[in-house]
Amino acid sequence: MNSRPSTARTAPRLLGVYLNDHLTGAGAGADLIRRSARAHRGTPLGPPLAALARDVVEDRDSLREIMTDLDVPVVRSRMVLGRLAEKAARLKLNGRLVSRSPLSDVLELEGMRLGVEGKACAWHTLQALADDDPRVDGPRVEELLRRAERQIRTLDHLRGERAEAVFTADEAAGRHEARAHSGSGGRGK
Repeated sequence: MNSRPSTARTAPRLLGVYLNDHLTGAGAGADLIRRSARAHRGTPLGPPLAALARDVVEDRDSLREIMTDLDVPVVRSRMVLGRLAEKAARLKLNGRLVSRSPLSDVLELEGMRLGVEGKACAWHTLQALADDDPRVDGPRVEELLRRAERQIRTLDHLRGERAEAVFTADEAAGRHEARAHSGSGGRGK
């Protein structure tokens, strides 16, 4: 009879599920940020988004390498599902059915920030594992964590600027419409 605790078998499987979930999210996040960087090419948002896109792709590749070091296989079907989920997320309600809304920028930047926070959680988890598992390169994970924290600060800054611009413009447009409506001779009363 096997005297090994059942957790000895479940931990590697659960780690594999966990890391594949993060790899799926990293793939979807890379697609989102690259698409956003392309949409903002030639604008002030373009260069920082392009730099973030390069970082996010490198981070995804680093996660794949860590998974290889840990003998965790990549589940390709999850990657396909993640890509489909990212494409489906483009159909979100943003006030416009066909064209891109200025609100899309704010929502996408918030989504990117949440994704990077999730990535930072994975780096924290791997950092904790590095204490007991020599296959996890602790200093490398520490650098990935510092980079995620920089990415969060950058996304916070971009989101704040974009939200202020979008909602200030929206408020001004609303005041303009209200003045136009009130000057229409009382129509709509």
